[in-house]
Amino acid sequence: MSHTPHELLEDFPDKADRFHELKTSDTHFAKLADEYHDVNRAVHRAETGVEPTDDANMQSMRKQRMILKDEIWRMMGA
Repeated sequence: MSHTPHELLEDFPDKADRFHELKTSDTHFAKLADEYHDVNRAVHRAETGVEPTDDANMQSMRKQRMILKDEIWRMMGA
């Protein structure tokens, strides 16, 4: 399993301009992007052992990250 953080702009490199546009013009989108970043970092810290967690919490964080990413993708007009 890779322990590389799932950064949004790395996952959607062709949508970088749209991402920045929405992040500066849409407060809901900006909130989702910030929340994704926070959850993504928490998952990464747990995966690398910096902040260990149990399996149930890890699964919950990964699910939350996926839901946020799907909503962000939808809002970018993918």
